[in-house]
Amino acid sequence: MARWPALPATLALVAVTIVACGGRPDTLTFSGSVLGAEGAIVRRQIERFEAAYPGVDVEVRSTPDAADARHQLYVQWLNAWAPDPDVLQLDVVWTPEFAAAGWILPLDRFDPPLDDFFAATRTANTWQGELFAVPWFVDVGMLYWRRDLMDAPPATFAALTGIARDARAGGVPYGLVWQGARYEGLVTVFVEHLAGFGGRILDDQGRVVVDSPEAVRALEFMCDSVDAGIVPAAALAWQEEQTRFAFQNGRAAFMRNWPYAAALLRDAADSAVAGRFGVTAMPRAADAPAGRQAAALGGAQLAINARSRQPDLAWALVAFLTAPEQMLERAEVAGQFPSRRSLYDHPRLADALPIPPGDARTIVEHAVARPVSPVYSELSGALQVHLHRALTGQETPADALTRAADAIRAILARSGLDGAATEGDS
Repeated sequence: MARWPALPATLALVAVTIVACGGRPDTLTFSGSVLGAEGAIVRRQIERFEAAYPGVDVEVRSTPDAADARHQLYVQWLNAWAPDPDVLQLDVVWTPEFAAAGWILPLDRFDPPLDDFFAATRTANTWQGELFAVPWFVDVGMLYWRRDLMDAPPATFAALTGIARDARAGGVPYGLVWQGARYEGLVTVFVEHLAGFGGRILDDQGRVVVDSPEAVRALEFMCDSVDAGIVPAAALAWQEEQTRFAFQNGRAAFMRNWPYAAALLRDAADSAVAGRFGVTAMPRAADAPAGRQAAALGGAQLAINARSRQPDLAWALVAFLTAPEQMLERAEVAGQFPSRRSLYDHPRLADALPIPPGDARTIVEHAVARPVSPVYSELSGALQVHLHRALTGQETPADALTRAADAIRAILARSGLDGAATEGDS
């Protein structure tokens, strides 16, 4: 496995010299999730970084674990041009926003070797041709399926619908459950259906195409799934945990959810489907030439504060934390999917992930990034409103997407971003 330099030798020498002369050590601040296993492993790895390079002191600054609260805190810090935290953990959809605002450093100056990272993760962290964050770990939407109800997962939406109907006829209450509440989770579910029908939210030139015939078909399929009882109407108020409980209790044939659920489903003490489920990417429409199986991309990235007083030292920490050895350890301790493709062949990963590494890599290779835009939060908010209105019968799918497209075009025009946003592909 290729190794990233943990710390330039010159910086290590400077750090040792400062301590030997009685000066203050070089100090960095790291900010991100520090709860539970995730917090324990980041502290352990930072301690190793400090031990390997005497004179370097890293302060771990805790932030709220809720994404919205952390985002708000970061905006307050960075908008005030605070020089710390030096290194920040970002959600995958924040990178272009922070890059366009000038809050984080472009990283091409450090010549990061990126060939080993999944393509969708590179796309999501690139703004106007420059890389602004390094993928740390990957989160992807997955279709969970019941091995006791079918021999293999469906490759098409038609096959999924047929199996779901048969399962309901056999006494399973729900065919498919997904996150249908009006929040970001609904957008990720739509993104996976959208790709399956060959549609997109924005095209390669940043033009709004979410009102295309392919997109309308995708939303019609979602609405039909609810109307036919394949997806329960109750799911239109559900987020991840309500969905997990339904599947974990044996009440659904299929579930769309994130990787975190797999470890919980394997626990025979609490799960009715322990040992009886598999995972795959969301299927595609058989009659859509451009349709493909897809998994919405999530996960964490590491970026450097544009006002950091020690950007080279901050880069050294980013390089250390995203090196193969640290990613393997994170997988073993926290069960998080590495963002490096080569690690899925490593023997240590087989015992670390809650699903077979080969299955995980296949799903990540189907990852689709949400639109890479500085105003993604606004775009998503507009889309959420109209998706939910369509699913609840307040608007037809065509009308909903026409109105969503109009709202998104207005947001982009108001922001001066016509044609500047892009949508990532795997």
